Formats: sequence, C-alpha cells, structure tokens
Amino acid sequence: MDEPTGAHEHALSRYEQTLEALNHETTPHSGGYEPYAPPADASVYTLTEGGHDVYGHAHNLSATSQAELLGEHGSTQSWTSTQELGVYVDPAYQYAAQGTYAYDQGTYDQGTYDQGMYHQGTYTQGEYAQPEYYPREHYPREHYPQSSPAYEYAVHDQRMSNGSSDPPPSWNSHELVYEDEKGGAYATEPTYDGTLTHTAVPMYDTSVDINTEPHMFEAQPAYPQATTHEGYEEKPVECGTLVSSTQHFGPAPPRGWQQRRHNVNRNVALTYGNLVLNCPIPTKLGTFLNRRDTDEFTHMRYSAVTCDPDEFVQNNFTLRQNIYNRHTEIFIGVTMYNEDEHLFCRTLHGVMKNIAHLCTRNKSRVWGDGSWNKVVVGIISDGRKNIHPRVLDCLSALGVYQEGVAKNMVDNKEVTAHVYEYTTQLSLDSKTQFRGAEKGMVPVQILFCLKEKNAKKINSHRWFFNAFSRVLQPNVCVLLDVGTKPEHKSIYSLWKSFDRNSNVAGACGEITVDTGGKAGLGLGLLNPLVAAQNFEYKISNILDKTLESVFGYISVLPGAFSAYRYIALLDDPVTGKGPLASYFKGEFLHGGDADVFTSNMYLAEDRILCFELAAKANSNWVMKYVSSAQGVTDVPNRLPEFISQRRRWLNGAFFSAVYSLTHAFQYSKTAHSGWRKMTLVFATFYSFLNMLIAWFGVANFYIFFRVLTKGLENKSFGFEGIGILNEVLHFIYVGTLVACFILALGNRPQGSTWKYTAVVAIFALLTMYMLAAGVLCIIKLFQGDHSSTFAQMVVSLVATYGVYIVASIFALDPLHLITSSLQYFIFTPTYINVLNIYAFCNLHDISWGTKGDSAAPRDLGKVTSTGQGMAEVSLPSAQADIDTTYEEALMNLREHRVVIQGSGGADKEATKKLDYYKNIRTNVLLVWCLSNALLAGIILDTELTGTFNPQEGNTRTRVYVLVILVFVAVMSGIRFIGSTLYLMLRFING
Repeated sequence: MDEPTGAHEHALSRYEQTLEALNHETTPHSGGYEPYAPPADASVYTLTEGGHDVYGHAHNLSATSQAELLGEHGSTQSWTSTQELGVYVDPAYQYAAQGTYAYDQGTYDQGTYDQGMYHQGTYTQGEYAQPEYYPREHYPREHYPQSSPAYEYAVHDQRMSNGSSDPPPSWNSHELVYEDEKGGAYATEPTYDGTLTHTAVPMYDTSVDINTEPHMFEAQPAYPQATTHEGYEEKPVECGTLVSSTQHFGPAPPRGWQQRRHNVNRNVALTYGNLVLNCPIPTKLGTFLNRRDTDEFTHMRYSAVTCDPDEFVQNNFTLRQNIYNRHTEIFIGVTMYNEDEHLFCRTLHGVMKNIAHLCTRNKSRVWGDGSWNKVVVGIISDGRKNIHPRVLDCLSALGVYQEGVAKNMVDNKEVTAHVYEYTTQLSLDSKTQFRGAEKGMVPVQILFCLKEKNAKKINSHRWFFNAFSRVLQPNVCVLLDVGTKPEHKSIYSLWKSFDRNSNVAGACGEITVDTGGKAGLGLGLLNPLVAAQNFEYKISNILDKTLESVFGYISVLPGAFSAYRYIALLDDPVTGKGPLASYFKGEFLHGGDADVFTSNMYLAEDRILCFELAAKANSNWVMKYVSSAQGVTDVPNRLPEFISQRRRWLNGAFFSAVYSLTHAFQYSKTAHSGWRKMTLVFATFYSFLNMLIAWFGVANFYIFFRVLTKGLENKSFGFEGIGILNEVLHFIYVGTLVACFILALGNRPQGSTWKYTAVVAIFALLTMYMLAAGVLCIIKLFQGDHSSTFAQMVVSLVATYGVYIVASIFALDPLHLITSSLQYFIFTPTYINVLNIYAFCNLHDISWGTKGDSAAPRDLGKVTSTGQGMAEVSLPSAQADIDTTYEEALMNLREHRVVIQGSGGADKEATKKLDYYKNIRTNVLLVWCLSNALLAGIILDTELTGTFNPQEGNTRTRVYVLVILVFVAVMSGIRFIGSTLYLMLRFING
C-alpha cells in the first residue's frame, strides 16, 4: 500500500530546532528558525486501539490497531495491524474505562487542539488485571518489523500544530516566550517521537472524574513491579518539587547554608524503612526529550542510603535496572573527587559516544538497536563537600541531579551516600555544549552516587563493586577516572576481549597523553614535561604492556581506564578470601594496625587486584592488553602536580612489587597450566630485576655521569682545563642532589615550585653535558683498537635505543620518537633523582591527594518516621522550584561563573601514628641512601680517566659500565621479543 500523500513531508523537527537553539543562543524571534507548521497537504487522521483479550491471572495481551487516513482528494485508506504487548502477571490494578485524553502530557486548553492531534484510548475493564509494562524501544535507527509502515506512520511523528501551541524558546533563554494568545500552561511545545502506547495507570480511587483529575489518563506506563527482589511492591514516592540551593552557583556560599523555597511537610511512605523519591524532571528539560514513555525519562529516582556499601543489598536498597528486570552487560564506574566540569564532561561525553557506538553494531548478538539498556554508567563522587559545583550543574542540566532532594538523616540513621538515577537523552561535551540524538546520542542510564564524606578512592570502588555491582550483576566492569576520555570504540574493544576469551579476568587499553591535537600532535608538546610523559606512556604501552600481556599477568591495570570480569573478582563464599577482600583490606587499616608497608602498598590499589586475580586459588584467570582500546588523559603540566602524582605511584608500585614477590608461592595453588605457571614465575623474576635496577638508579646515574665526564680528561682528547670544569660540575651535581633531599624532607612541591624548577633545570643541563661527553667517548673508542669490550659496549647501546625505534615502527606508532624523545632523555635525571628521592623521603605520607572529613555537615535536613511505614519529609510545593533551579544551573554553565571553593578540613593524625610512620620512613631512607652511596664509592674508587681509552685495559669502572649496559640491553631485548609476540598473536587471533 502506498504511503499517504504528505506523510513525511514536514519541516525541521521540534527536537532538531531545540538542539540548535540549545547550543547557539537561538530564540524563536531571533531568526534562528521558523515556527513549525504542518504541510498544507498533510493528512488528518485518527487512531483507535482496542481488542484487549484477558485470560485469567497470567494472560497474553494483544492490541488490534486500526487507522484511517483521508487522502488529499477525499479518498479513504485503512489498514489493521495486530501487536503482541507481552505476558502480564500478578493482577492488582483497575483500569479506566473509555478514557479520552490529549496525546501530550502537558496541561493545555483542550479547546485549542487540532482535530488531527486528538486521540482516543479505550481500555477493556479488568477489575483484577494488571499489565506489567514492557516499553517498545524507539530512538533513532531503531526499527520494529512487527508493525506495518502505515501503522508506524499513524503512531509516530505526532506533533501539535502551530495553532495549538507555540514553538519552544531557546534552551539558553530564561523567559517564557509566547507567540500568540493561544499558549496554555506550557509556553513551550514538548515534542515526542516515540510510540504512542496506551497503557493504563494504576488507580487507587474507583471513582475518577476526567475533568477534575485528567492526569489519571495520561499516556504513561504503570509502575513496573520488582522481579528480582520479592515483595518490592512499594512505589517510590513522587516528589512534587525540590528544595533549591545556590550552593553551587557562582562563589560558593559558606558550608552548611541552604536556601529553601516554598517548602511544605509531607507524609510519604518509606520503602522498607528507606527514603526513596521519584522526582519529576524540570519542565524545560522534559520539553526537549525524544522519549517520555517511562519513569526513567520523566522522573529522577533518589535513594538516601543509610548503610555501609557492603550492606546495600541486605538493607533492601535496589536500582532501577532490577525494577525493570534488565540485564546489565557493562557497568562503567567513573570515580571523581574535585575535578572541574570540563574534565567531567570530557569523560562522560566520551562514555556516551561509546554507548552510542554499541547501539550501531546491528550484526552483534549482544549489541545493536536499543542495547543502551544493557549499559549502566555509575558516577561516584568522593565527598559532598569536595565535588566541584559546576559538575553538579552539569548533572542538573542532564536531569540526573536535583538540588534540595537529599537529606542528612532518615529515621535517626545517618545518610552515607545519596544515589540519583536517571536515564538521560542528552550529553554535554568538553565545551559544555549539548549534544542529542541529532549527533547520534542514545539514552544512557546514569547512576550518580554522591558520598556524604570523603573516604578515598578505594571506598568509591567499594561502593561500585560491593553495593551497586551486587545489585546489577554485570558481566564486565569498566573503571574510569574523570579526565580520561575513551575513544568512541574503546569500550567495545575492551568488552570484546572478554567475549572472545572466557579466562580473561582483566583488560586495559592504551592510555595516551592529550597533547591538544590529533594524532599526538598538539601545542601541548611545546611543554617539555608533557612531551617527556608522552614518550614515557608510548614506550610503556609498546614494550611493557605487550610483554606482560604475553605473560598473562599485567602488573598494573590502570585505574584510569581498565576493565574486569565481575565474576572473577568475587571472593570465595566459604572462606571469604579473594581479590575483592584483599583489595579492600587497606581501607580498614588504622593506627598501629596499618604499617607503612601495607599502607603504601594500598596506594597502588590497581596493582593489588591484578596480582590477586592471577594468583586466585583454583582459577586460571589471565589479563590482556588491548591496544585498540585507547583512552586520552590529561597529564600534569606543572612540576608540583607531577611530583606529587609520582610519589604515590612510585611508593605504591615498589611495595606492591615486594608483596607480589613475597607471595609468588600462591601461583602453585592456581589452576593454571604448567606452561602458564612457568611464564608467571619468569614474570616475577623479571619484575625483581627491574626493581633492583630502580633501587640503585641514583647511584648508577651518578656513576655514569662521573665516568663519562672524567673520561674527557684523558690526554688523548686534548681538552686542556677540562678537569676544572668537571670538578665544578661535579660539585654542582652533588649539591643539587643534596638539595633534593632537603626539599623532599621539608617542603611540599606546591610550596617550592621555583626551587624544584631550578633543580630540574640544573639536572637537565648536566644531562646534556653528559650526553655530549658520551658521544665523544664513543668516537674515541671507534678511533682506537676495536677490542671485544668496545664491541660489547656498542652493541649494548645500539640494542637499548634501537629497540625503541624498531618496536615503535612495528607498532605503526613512531611519531613520538620525533616529537618527544629528546625531552624524555633530558628529563631522565628528574625521573631517577627528583622523583625517587621525593618518594622515599615521604613514605610516611599515605594520603591520596585528598582531604578527609571527620564529620558530615547537617545542612540537608532529616526525615522522621511517623509510624506504620510513613515519614514526614520537607519538600517544596511547586514545580516552579525545580524549573528555577534548573535555569540557574544552565546559566552557570553558559556564563562559566567562577567558583570559590572552601577549603576542606585537614587530616589530624594522632602523634603516635605519625611518629611511627616517620620512624619507618627514616629507616628505609637510610638503607636506600647508604646502599647507593656504597655502590658509587666502590665503583668510583679507581682511576676514571682511562675508562674509554683502549690502551688502558679493563679497569673496574669499565667492567661495571659494560655489565650495566649489557644488562639493560638484555632487558630491552626481552621487552622487544614480548612486543613482537604480542603483535603476532594479535594478527593471528584478530
């Protein structure tokens, strides 16, 4: 049958107009777009549904849809299509009979509706029938073969004409704009592109007058019943409006202050003693949504969690995914502390683009159209007082967060976390510009957990794994830090590694440095510190991660971008031991029970999980590196932040490596094959050698500096007076090294920026002189007799640096060799001297770069139980409060208002605990310093000028230098072999 004339000939859709206005400050009267009007030849039609058949308590429900279109010449065309609506159980509700209502959910003057936009719904009465709602998914690129094209036309693209309502104002405007006198209660026109599904609403009063209670007949689904938690029948209370606050607008007000608007006390029903509210989204946000067919799009769900994350399930808390009986394939955890809105939006927008990509994989057995409901994004913020106010504005703009809903106490129980759930259809990019379906965005299920107190990142992961993951039971858990942007196919690539190999327990992608440009080229490389880190990250990915992937054990899956198979993380149900139990042990260690070794080990929390997974008893889990999964991250571009970051990394890595070495016997209890156990033992030995080199790094660098510079004093070079210069430079080197110890013991990098800058600059100049001396010494060896010692030195040097070049070319990623290698070599003494000295001098500092909160402020109010499962809650009384707060959030984002954040409370550790930590720090520091000094003294206690003179013979210094060069070359060779094997396996396996 041909389509009716004019069926799809319409102007720019309201949704497209809205998104244009949203990002370009366009108003209906500024020439940005013309008000929508239907084509002159558009057909007028009506739609009637009926034919509901009910069979007992468990029955099939079908609907026969008939539609009639009047052609432009008066001809009549009709069709009928039957659609199965699902199997419904547990009858409990009544239905309204002969309910006639407007298509849109807004409050309009019924007399102004066009004939073609008026619909009638007839429900078959069933006194004890309750359909459980299964929504038909509808979003761009989704198709429904069960419906005929004519039926699709009849039920989609229903829009009000200009005669009945006005076009929407700009998203960025703040006044309602009327075009004529016909505007009803809404001055904007909601646009709905979804299926018109007539589903009855549960009614608690058998007598309903449509004229006085028209909302009872709105086209919305019945509240779905829980299927995984028996007895979860209570519907969360609908929160009419919210308490507004200006805490995150402009300069932050004093903590503990909260502005309230038009509050009233209401009696609400508690859900198993828990406060759960269903709060309507702001009116303005609702007008721009493609879908409004279920509560997840029209209401934000708030839960005031009053328990520890380990007791989340036992205390009868649940999540919407369980209520809707959805399977979660991927659960993405985004942890944050006080990052700003640009870093936050950068990460979240990247995640949303990845989810949109999953929905385009129509040939996949798991993914495709509508598969967004298999992915949940959990955002966990560490401390309500610490979160950046503009991040809250971003979440408000998306509909996830509403100011004023949260409470401090529920029935005399302290709230530990505030959980907000909403399925958003919009995204904000890193420039805080809105993106929607017109850019390929799909709905995204967001779970926002705002912890009441700052309890460190490891506690955030405990909420993620022990609270939310226990409810969702995902297949794969992805961890992200705010600031890391996954490329649009990265999450799929990570997931695919689990799908292909059933014994993969963890995987990580390639972390790349954001240089401010494409293909690794950007203005960021003009900063030598950024360029040095770019080279470091690239070499680590190309050589180290690939080798460890071949071993099957990756020493660290970066918390910034990694993934785990949830079932592999679970502890033994009998013994209670396992990866998660070991991982979270560090959170509960306090005072004398937490020795420095354990405390520093748990600074590298991601390394603990890796070892525990590989060594899990009676299991054969392995880890993989996925080079196709890339995540772009910001790196420190200033020395203070760089030094502080590496302090935690180095101390955590060192003590975690010691832990894995001393617990390597656990591999014998695993179910790995004999070959795999051998590779794991070799990986352990390889790790030990690397740790040994790192321990003596300061001494070795000093030895090479003295040997190369003293070598220039040989008479064969002919440099007169070079000895005096070398002695001056030697004293400068030693003095700078001593300065590193003094600064590390007495000053924070943030308070001594220029001093650390001077230290780094001096070491860089000395390194350039040392490199020049090294080149001259090699040339001198070429000019002399080519002894075996000379050949070994040359081969070692070529092997070491040649590996970088060849491996990068094999990986098809050699650009960093040109743009960043020189900066990295100049920064080598900074990595070896400055960072290691600061790390060992601050072993007693086990902070995570956060400030603890000993007590939560009582600024949100409390909920008091009134008995019989009811409680009295202070809630606003008008929808205008929600809308006003929402407008303010948009204003903050658009105008980029400055935030003046208050200072958090500092940790006040007990004197005894601090003395204990400092004493251990001193002991370790003494051992480290004395061992390096002893090595340097033994090697340099000889004549150095003839080290590179072939006629001088094999001196002690020359032998040692040769040993070190050969050792480094062998280690580089092992890395190159591993990198090559990885590329071969990837080529074979795909």
